[in-house]
Amino acid sequence: MGLLEGKKLLVTGVLMDSSIAFHVARLAQQEGAEVVLTSFGRQLRLTQAIAKRLPHEAPVVQLDVTDADDLAALADRVREHVGHLDGVVHSIGFAPQSVMGGNFLAGQWDDVATAVHVSAYSLKALAVAAQPLLQRGSAVVGLTFDAQYAWPVYDWMGVAKAAFEATARYLARDLGPEGIRVNLVSAGPVRTTAAKSIPGFETMEDGWAGRAPLGWDTKDPEPTARAVAALLSDWFPATTGEIVHVDGGFHAMGL
Repeated sequence: MGLLEGKKLLVTGVLMDSSIAFHVARLAQQEGAEVVLTSFGRQLRLTQAIAKRLPHEAPVVQLDVTDADDLAALADRVREHVGHLDGVVHSIGFAPQSVMGGNFLAGQWDDVATAVHVSAYSLKALAVAAQPLLQRGSAVVGLTFDAQYAWPVYDWMGVAKAAFEATARYLARDLGPEGIRVNLVSAGPVRTTAAKSIPGFETMEDGWAGRAPLGWDTKDPEPTARAVAALLSDWFPATTGEIVHVDGGFHAMGL
């Protein structure tokens, strides 16, 4: 029996088979879950194509997390494929390049607002949109990049991640009485398509493996995907508001 046997999961952010979200969906299916994906706009066909590379082709529903109509329609769209949800995976993030890559002081509010809306507020928006489908004992799991530090080139995306992490704690508070857990996985740098779009991303990779006690492979999303799967499972029934670091131990080391 798989770790996620019988679970019905909604996974966002599957764009390429190199993405962490893709490997979460793959692993979830291998562990017995039924998976529904989301995508929107020009990315929709790409996600539909990538969905065919999963062990079992997953349906894809339209969802732009910044669109109120899409959010309002999400529950009905998901119900066309599954009757309820046991878990939701938030793997969504975007910031204009004008507010990353060393542009912190030059960042303008409109672009900063986009980063915060897509990368932080969307966690609340997604959780509320999925709430009618979530049962007691279900889980919301998001992906972050440790926001307690000021990283090179991350700039306003780092600020958005700090807001994202705070949002998860407040969601844990407000959804806890319904038996819904909210946790995050803070992964080390993984060479996904999204990561490559960050100007100067390689500066965040440099030296990571050397400082991480367990080492770190920037090309391997599997450890992160396993942590997400574990948090979606029934093995963490009393854990919420937590950030689980999957970074080879880098976060615990001093200079």
